[in-house]
Amino acid sequence: MIRIRPAVEADVDTILRFIVELARYEKAEHEVKTDAEGIRRSLFAEGSPASALICERDGRAIGYAVYFYNYSTWLGRKGLYLEDLYITPEERGGGAGKGLLQQLARMAVEQGCGRFEWSVLDWNEPAIGFYKSLGAEPQDEWVIYRLTGEALKRFAAG
Repeated sequence: MIRIRPAVEADVDTILRFIVELARYEKAEHEVKTDAEGIRRSLFAEGSPASALICERDGRAIGYAVYFYNYSTWLGRKGLYLEDLYITPEERGGGAGKGLLQQLARMAVEQGCGRFEWSVLDWNEPAIGFYKSLGAEPQDEWVIYRLTGEALKRFAAG
């Protein structure tokens, strides 16, 4: 039986472990710069910008989702953005990922969101096929740009 619940502060170490496992799968483990305290601050402190769900089977955490609300000027409404979705490899294909996405979709509808969006790496064919099977459509016309690290600091400094 799958159970999806809001994450609580006691889940910090589990969430961090899942973040590292997801980064390893995405061939980017070296990019994980946070620690348990960073997760605690960013997900559980007052005014935290993001929230998380934990997916359990038989009382054991098997995955998680991290999400936050964004805004669309075109719709004049907020949206829900899924930052991370991860299910442990041995639990994939058992409905946990779909359950997490459905829970987030319900939350988006209940909150009056105009969109529910996420990104996927272009090489992640299993995820792409899964998302398409749910009716999600790729937004190929949009390209994400990012400033991080030293480039961000240099640009901010002028």
